[in-house]
Amino acid sequence: MPASPSTARAINDRLALRLLQQEGPLTAGQLKQLTGLSRPTVSDLVERLTVSGLIRVVGESGEQRRGPNARLYGIAADRAHLAALDVRTGGVLVLVSDLVGRVLAEVAVPIDAGSGTGPAVEQAVAAVEEAARKAGPDAWAGLHTVGIGAPGLVDPATGDLRDSSGLPAWHRSLVAALQWRLPKARVTVENETNLAALAEQREGAARDRDTFVLLWLGHGVGAAVVLDGRLRRGASGGTGEIGFLPVPGTGSLPSATDCDGGFHALAGAAAIVALAREHGLPA
Repeated sequence: MPASPSTARAINDRLALRLLQQEGPLTAGQLKQLTGLSRPTVSDLVERLTVSGLIRVVGESGEQRRGPNARLYGIAADRAHLAALDVRTGGVLVLVSDLVGRVLAEVAVPIDAGSGTGPAVEQAVAAVEEAARKAGPDAWAGLHTVGIGAPGLVDPATGDLRDSSGLPAWHRSLVAALQWRLPKARVTVENETNLAALAEQREGAARDRDTFVLLWLGHGVGAAVVLDGRLRRGASGGTGEIGFLPVPGTGSLPSATDCDGGFHALAGAAAIVALAREHGLPA
């Protein structure tokens, strides 16, 4: 069944915006060549995106060229702001960027594990506000999306972090707190390993791979699975949670919320440090 005109326009607009994001400013002719769309269709989408304020003329394509065909169109980067949070057990790092990914401000805040859930959440929210206000006078109130990367399982049904032993309780309260302070923004949380896989798929070592597994080795161990170009989370959100796998040699079994008896107990940072010390290596 062919797409409706409105659906086709939305698809074309998204394609053009993605190209402008990846390639930088382009002329209408270059958009026609890269998208394979007809000249009238490209002309319509350029006008539509310009009127909506999503793109604007940012220059001309050559010193000797003038006129409509030479106009370079680029994404209106200051139309909205985005915030990214790297949430760790001992603190949070906040970056605020424009729509083309240019980092405008950065704030890092250590958070004491013993400070309690409420104060810890307030510190994290304050860090987001500080970074946004550094990025621009209207950035805090105008944040479009807040993305949070955190360790732990994300429930695919609710989009919330699940309770896991060893992870601070304030992690699970952060989304609700930010959504309350920023009711117009989209606030989402994703497992940090899954985000790393998406980054590698888009910009890194997996750009030419539709199917791959990313192995995460750090304080804990984990993995992210991409099949046929799509990140696979599983019915429970635990596809890549290899730290919970029961393995010989741990002396116990992992539980639904505790991976100490699983593969994590053999390959996590604490186990590697202990093994190094047993062999007289500095750790």
